Amino acid sequence: MGLDDVLSWVEQDSAEAELASQIDFERLPTHVAIIMDGNGRWAAQRGLPRVHGHRAGIDSVRDVVEASARLGVQVLTLYAFSVENWKRPPGEVATLMTLLKRYLRQELRTLLDNNIRFNVVGRGDELTPDIRDELAFATRQTEANTSMQFNIALNYGGRAEIVDAARCAMDAGICANDLDEERFAGFLYTAGQPDPDLLIRTSGEMRVSNFLLWQIAYAEIWVTETLWPDFRCRHLFEALLAYQRRERRYGGINRPVVAG
Repeated sequence: MGLDDVLSWVEQDSAEAELASQIDFERLPTHVAIIMDGNGRWAAQRGLPRVHGHRAGIDSVRDVVEASARLGVQVLTLYAFSVENWKRPPGEVATLMTLLKRYLRQELRTLLDNNIRFNVVGRGDELTPDIRDELAFATRQTEANTSMQFNIALNYGGRAEIVDAARCAMDAGICANDLDEERFAGFLYTAGQPDPDLLIRTSGEMRVSNFLLWQIAYAEIWVTETLWPDFRCRHLFEALLAYQRRERRYGGINRPVVAG
C-alpha cells in the first residue's frame, strides 16, 4: 500500500493523482472516522425520495473504503446507522438495512482482495436476525485479513457505548477506584483499536452527532460541504492534506502530525 498503489488505481494525470502525489505517506492518520451525512438532501435537490440518496451513497462507501486501504490507513470507521435513526420512517429504515445487506454481498470480494478486515461497532444484538447473520458472515470471511480494519458503526450511539462499557466494567467486578481511562477503553466497542486521528463530516454540518464521543477526544475534525453521495477519493485526499498541515497539541505543547 502507498503512492504507487493509489496511482495505479486513479486515472493518470487526474486531480486525484495530483492530490495523492502531495500526501506524505509517512504521516497518514492511523484511524480515520467519517460521519456520512447528506443523503436526504442530495435526493431532495434532485426531486427524488430520500432512499435514492442512500442508494447513491453506496458508491461513495465503495470508493472511500478501497482508497483508504490503498493509501495504507490502518483503521476506517464509517457511521452508517445511529441508535436515533430508528425514529425514521419504517420504509426508510428497511431500505437502509437492505442496502447494507446488498453492499456486504457485492463487496465481500473487494474486501478479501484488498486484505480488509470487516467489523461492526454498536448494539448488534438489537438488529434483526437476517442482518446479524449477514454481518457475522462478512466478519468471519474477513477475520484473517491483516491490512485495514473497516468498522461500520451500526445501531451505534456514543453515549450508549459509554453506558455499555460501564456496565461491562461492573459485570467484570471492577470497582471505581481500580478503573482508569486506559482500562475503561478496553470495554468500548473499539477496544484494542487506536483512537481516530481524523474525523471527517460531510454536508457541512458542524456537530459530531453522538459519534465515538470517547474516542474523538483529540481527533482533528475536517468538515466539507460535499454531500455524502458526491464524496469520492479526491475529497478524502483533501482531508488528509488538511490534516497533515495541522499541529496536534493534545492539550499541551505543539506536536507535528506523525504516523500512529
